[in-house]
Amino acid sequence: MEEQAIQTLATQVLWAGFALSVLLGALVQRTHFCTMGAVADIVSMGSWARMRMWVLAMGVAVLGFNAMVGLGWLQAANSIYAAPRLLWASHALGGLMFGVGMVLASGCGGKTLVRMGGGNLKSLVVFLVMGVAAYATLRGITGVLRVATVEQWALELGRGQDLPSLLAPALGREARALAPWLGGLLGGALVLWALARAEGRSREVLLGGVGVGAVIAAVWWVSGVMAFVPEHPQTLEPAFLGSSNTQRMEALSFVSPVAATLDWLMLYSDRSRGLNLGIVSVLGMVLGSALHALATRRFRWEGFRSTEDLGRHLVGALLMGVGGVVAMGCTIGQGLSGLSTLSLGSAITLVFIVAGAALTLRWEARRLERLL
Repeated sequence: MEEQAIQTLATQVLWAGFALSVLLGALVQRTHFCTMGAVADIVSMGSWARMRMWVLAMGVAVLGFNAMVGLGWLQAANSIYAAPRLLWASHALGGLMFGVGMVLASGCGGKTLVRMGGGNLKSLVVFLVMGVAAYATLRGITGVLRVATVEQWALELGRGQDLPSLLAPALGREARALAPWLGGLLGGALVLWALARAEGRSREVLLGGVGVGAVIAAVWWVSGVMAFVPEHPQTLEPAFLGSSNTQRMEALSFVSPVAATLDWLMLYSDRSRGLNLGIVSVLGMVLGSALHALATRRFRWEGFRSTEDLGRHLVGALLMGVGGVVAMGCTIGQGLSGLSTLSLGSAITLVFIVAGAALTLRWEARRLERLL
């Protein structure tokens, strides 16, 4: 493929990713899709509706990704989520930090972008602090600490940490052949659980769950199929155009891409800082949310109520920025994109995110009771 054709395809990939992110931003704004909100609804009200929406999105994403693996379109090994080195301590600690942080900051990274689009200035502050903290944990002082501590505790699996790759030797089959069966079984179980009760079959839950899961699967197709070049003319090696790492396909995540967006904005004149799928997904989420908020007259300016409110959000943003990088993803990055690959590390991260959020919500409830 010639250089000009490569550039044209890369531009098309970025536009496709941007369009899907705009759609996701509008969907999340419309349906109130929110992981922190789902956990909070259970802890405070005993309502499982939004949790069923989130689980439905997981199921749809799992089904979509593994169907494409079965068709030979994708390989989990081409993503960061299926690496043979399981960073179990990073997933656990980072997930716990992120879960605590998203409660203090009133939402995860994706929800922060959606709230920004709706006029929430608190989320703008969270966006900036989370981005700086994530950048420092990628390349700065906390990054050095990350590599020297939690990343030293890992398991060398000898094969990809996605479930099909792990089970393939024992079952005597190839991972590609196992993926649609395991994905169908686990994804189908998630979908069935989500729809088992009437609260999981409401119009809003169906729209949010199916819509968000389908967007995640669609981004995998864009990054792993549309963007794939068997031989890049510059490197003569396979490449995934538009990705932040050209050796890996990627879906949506909203911690490291926030750091990349700040880097791109601040160093825009530096030609080495080009757009990638992560950056356009951040911009698309904000735009999609803003368009829906304006169209439905939900757009409202909102600021901090007090110094305590500011401090709470600053701490939450810091924990999300550091924790999201340590865990290699957020509630969307690991909880949907990563989990769709049937990654063991994503499952560990997800468990600790939910645990951190639930513990923080219960602690806050008890603190309020003491004050009253």
